[in-house]
Amino acid sequence: MNGLVGQKVSIVTQKVQTTRFPVRGVMIEQRAQIVLVDTPGVFVPKRRLDRAMVASAWGGAADADALVHVVDALAASRMREGRGDGADKKTHEDVQYVFEGLQKHGGKAILALNKVDVLERAKLLELSKSFFEIGIYDEVVMISALKLSGLKRLKELLASRMPVGPWLYPEEQAADTPMRVMAAEITREKVFLRLHEELPYQATVETDIWTEKTDGSVRIEQTLYVMREGHKGIAIGKGGETLKWISQQARKEIAEAIERRVHLFLHVKVRKNWIEDRSLYSAMGLDFDV
Repeated sequence: MNGLVGQKVSIVTQKVQTTRFPVRGVMIEQRAQIVLVDTPGVFVPKRRLDRAMVASAWGGAADADALVHVVDALAASRMREGRGDGADKKTHEDVQYVFEGLQKHGGKAILALNKVDVLERAKLLELSKSFFEIGIYDEVVMISALKLSGLKRLKELLASRMPVGPWLYPEEQAADTPMRVMAAEITREKVFLRLHEELPYQATVETDIWTEKTDGSVRIEQTLYVMREGHKGIAIGKGGETLKWISQQARKEIAEAIERRVHLFLHVKVRKNWIEDRSLYSAMGLDFDV
């Protein structure tokens, strides 16, 4: 979605299920304004947060004028060849889960095979044919989100499926996520990137205070919540090194996003059951009771 919109509107990490709530990005293709909704991934849910994320994804699918199913072509190819690792198998299971959901949905989706820049053409064609024969796709697009290839074709397909009507956002607007929420997401992305092996799914970030300074800069106070006392030490790191790295990287990106100087103060606190906090789900637009 970042590639389609032309700027970063959704965080990206190497971990699956990074996206926790629907993120909207706005792009224009010829005369069409297209509102993209990057939903949480669809997977077999185990926790309350998982169930809420998956329900949000299918809710977004039901309301959409067009659906795009993004599939990791490299992982799918390895599975076809019988040499997939644990991560590939998990991805394969999630793709199968999407198949079932799309079949129940009844409509047709666009299949976007991603990471095509690292696969041979013959393998891509075999993969494309096998997916298309399932019967739930009416178009297949080969893309590389990293190298931005194939996105022009995807834009054109989406534009052709948009209904006639007024634009929903001003022409210059690229996203509708409040900046204080996006700032928290940027910091959470840095937590994922730095601590992806230790506690990515056990942590969340909230922006507590956003203060506009008279010199044009912004003071932001955030809290990184973890679920156990032992996680607090991991998040802070030896001599505060880990927390310092997260803060520096987040501050730099937030400043670039809002084009102003940023003073970021990041604190770590233990909230054992943050994942059961109803107010958190409301803030993210997720259904706590699903």
